[in-house]
Amino acid sequence: MNEFMQFFNNNSPEQVSSAVKLLLLLTVLSLAPSILILMTSFTRIVIVLSFVRTGLGTQQIPPNQVIVGLALFLTFFIMAPTFSQVNKEALTPLFNDKITLDQAYEKASVPFKEFMSKQTRQEDLQLFLDYSHAKQPKTVQDIPMTSLVPAFAISEIKTAFQIGFMVFIPFIVIDMVVASVLMSMGMMMLPPVMISLPFKILLFVMVDGWYLVVKSLLESF
Repeated sequence: MNEFMQFFNNNSPEQVSSAVKLLLLLTVLSLAPSILILMTSFTRIVIVLSFVRTGLGTQQIPPNQVIVGLALFLTFFIMAPTFSQVNKEALTPLFNDKITLDQAYEKASVPFKEFMSKQTRQEDLQLFLDYSHAKQPKTVQDIPMTSLVPAFAISEIKTAFQIGFMVFIPFIVIDMVVASVLMSMGMMMLPPVMISLPFKILLFVMVDGWYLVVKSLLESF
């Protein structure tokens, strides 16, 4: 503690400001994974892509690295206007010493609140507002982040599962048809998955499944 106070006493305000900025940057970087997962479109995208792989029954194809990488780039694409607004209104003025840290936080939270509030269900948000005994917000900016972030997260998970259910339907139909044909032919010992897998892959390729899935995800935001 003494060394910490001595640092501030023995250095100029400019040096102290640089040290605070570095500390802030390290803090943001350490929280970046949580911010990316819970405050962006990443959660919905990665869950839906995982449902697609499970529905196809291809085990680890595409690999986890491919699914996560695709989800990351789609997230950056969808969140580009939000990130650009945060950089323009909060980060750049902060680094140019035009606004304080508190002002930068307030300005940076506005674009994220606007994005998350559009994707958050009212009942999910109300759950956390009631539990925290918070006042009813009059505007989006009045919603506390402590209530908005978890409400947004569970709303995204529910939406992702709804999309995943719709993705599963055609694959289940193919599995049922193949299983019925095998049973009618008396091939009880032959696993239906071995026969249905090529047909599911063929159908997915013929309808350009990845294009349709990504298009649906982009249009859902």
